[in-house]
Amino acid sequence: MAARTPRMQLADQVAEELQNKIMNGEWKPGQKLPTEFELLEELNVGRGTIREAVKILVSRNILVIRRGNGTYVTEHPGLMDDPLGFSFCTDKRKLAQDLCEIRLFLEPNIASLAAERATEEDIAKIMSCCQAVEQAIYAGTSHRTEDILFHEAIAAASHNQVVANIVPIIHQGVSLFIIVTNSSLLEMTIRTHRQIADAIARHDGNAAYAVMREHLIHNRDRITAETDSLSAGSC
Repeated sequence: MAARTPRMQLADQVAEELQNKIMNGEWKPGQKLPTEFELLEELNVGRGTIREAVKILVSRNILVIRRGNGTYVTEHPGLMDDPLGFSFCTDKRKLAQDLCEIRLFLEPNIASLAAERATEEDIAKIMSCCQAVEQAIYAGTSHRTEDILFHEAIAAASHNQVVANIVPIIHQGVSLFIIVTNSSLLEMTIRTHRQIADAIARHDGNAAYAVMREHLIHNRDRITAETDSLSAGSC
């Protein structure tokens, strides 16, 4: 392996310094970084070093470059888009079923934790996301993004950093469910989401657990019914 150049070594140091700013909360997820000129002035390094450092952090999914707009902290710093290789699973219905099984293991307990630990700010966020899902459904538009944000808000309210990092990966199941079932069970989604949000707002862990489990069982059963129907039709 070739020896590392001094500039690359310096770029690693600068990348670590930039990462520390994110970890310390100076730059938050979704926030735009200072301009390249401002960074080189602040860090007293050359433009090439800044660019190499940014590339390092982009490769780690900590920063994202938006052409013509600037460099931003990613929404989930350090989490890759597809770390578990779901995009290589060709049978999306089977993948949706398997993801739903994993969600059944995890999310009722996550909802229970959220009910125990949620702050008033957490509850307001969950309620807002719940309402956004309802508005999208009633408007007849896709509610996929709003649905994912609802579940991620619950995960954040658990105040468990491992959960907060795992759930965005698992919630590819939300997207797959909506695609596989063609956005069916909309009224069930509205009802159970609202019941989950209300249980968390009441800090009722048992109710949050039970309704989240009901919600996911409905999802699982719908995916199974869709799969069985297709299998029967192909015979």
